[in-house]
Amino acid sequence: MTTTLPAPSATTTPETHATMTPRLWGVLAVLCAVLFLDGLDVSMVGVALPSIGAELGLSTTSLQWIVNGYVLGYGGLLLLGGRTADVLGRRRVFLAALGVFAVASLVGGLVDDGTLLIATRFVKGLAAAFTAPTALSILTTTFHEGPARNRALSVFSVFGASGYSSGLILGGLLTSVGWRWTFLIPVPLAIGALVAGVALIPRDEPAANGGHDLAGAATLVGGMLLAVYTVVSAPDRGWLDPVTLASAVVAVALLVGFVVIERRVAHPLIRLDILRVGSIVRANLSMVALFGSYLSFQFMMTLYLQDVLHWSPLKMALALLPAGLLVAFGSPFVGRLIDRYGTPRLIVASMLSMSLGYGWFLLTAGSAPHYLVAILPTMLLLGGGFAFGFSSIMAQATDGVADEEQGLASGLVQSSGQVGAALILAVVTALVATGGKGTGDFTQFHPGVNLVTGIALVGLALSLVPVLTRPRGRHA
Repeated sequence: MTTTLPAPSATTTPETHATMTPRLWGVLAVLCAVLFLDGLDVSMVGVALPSIGAELGLSTTSLQWIVNGYVLGYGGLLLLGGRTADVLGRRRVFLAALGVFAVASLVGGLVDDGTLLIATRFVKGLAAAFTAPTALSILTTTFHEGPARNRALSVFSVFGASGYSSGLILGGLLTSVGWRWTFLIPVPLAIGALVAGVALIPRDEPAANGGHDLAGAATLVGGMLLAVYTVVSAPDRGWLDPVTLASAVVAVALLVGFVVIERRVAHPLIRLDILRVGSIVRANLSMVALFGSYLSFQFMMTLYLQDVLHWSPLKMALALLPAGLLVAFGSPFVGRLIDRYGTPRLIVASMLSMSLGYGWFLLTAGSAPHYLVAILPTMLLLGGGFAFGFSSIMAQATDGVADEEQGLASGLVQSSGQVGAALILAVVTALVATGGKGTGDFTQFHPGVNLVTGIALVGLALSLVPVLTRPRGRHA
């Protein structure tokens, strides 16, 4: 689930229509279709992972790269994507990235090599890093501020969450026929959106000023890719193996280089001074805890239900669907709750729900979790927690930030969630790969669930800080 909320650029004047015209509805339909396609793709491929592993002979360690390749490509270049749209023009960047997404989907559905498949997922993540922020920027610069824009934003947000839920069911159905269809089905949808976008999306002029931070983007993505590789390969090689140590050193060097570059470059991806604001730091760490624990738990459940219990892809998708439905139907109402209770209390409720979900699963799972006793209550708690948490964390991350830095703040928290989740998933994968392999029950996954439970508890403790220090305040 990769909805991003950057601020609009000032280079394009919004339409001044007080009401929604047919053309505006058409533009909104294109933008919603792309956001829906993004959520659809993520969940469909998640359902197909065991089938992909069985046909291509991929291990658990390799399968996590199908998830992490996309997540790292998206999270690492999200901020660059928004900047590029401002510099080169939103319409041009949006359509080009959508075309790349379609081609990568087609190639992914045809390849027979695991490495090539992972490469297509990384490319799709890169494409999403450009389509997602650009889509919202097009929306906010096309629809006039007021009722028209509010209505458009409401519809836009619902499509992101519903795409993820729909992908679970569609992924189960398609994987039952063949996992390649989970890659091929997005192709005609993306092409249709591309054709409609060419006809409907208004042209815009690139910004007169601005620049790229290509060095910052390269060091961030390279450092995170190498860090994830180090973590997932260390259990097989050994933590003191020269290759492990060398890759760890280079990963740290790249990430340190990223910080140095951001302090010196004229147009940084991240203005590091923004991290001096306590509420923004807590929001970014909360997003890591929320998204990282949720993504990793779903990865483990996908493998367990299909590989160990031998459930069909559709049965597994239906088992996980309650969480997606709560996110889809609950997210639109969170805004009212934020207005009434403030973001700190809702984030506490979110992380408490997530912690209770993982804790309940550990308490009731045993070696063979029962669906009604262990899995269903867990998915309900996690779905409710995610629905409360995502919007609340996004609101806190941008609360009190100047208009000209809204895009930076919202893009930063999205990137933190994606990149942090990739690292957490890498650690979880390493634990699963060495935790009781071949036992034929849930024992192999217990270390990973212990880790995500701990991460959720840390997120809960962090979210309690502003509530305990300012019990009557709305803002952290």
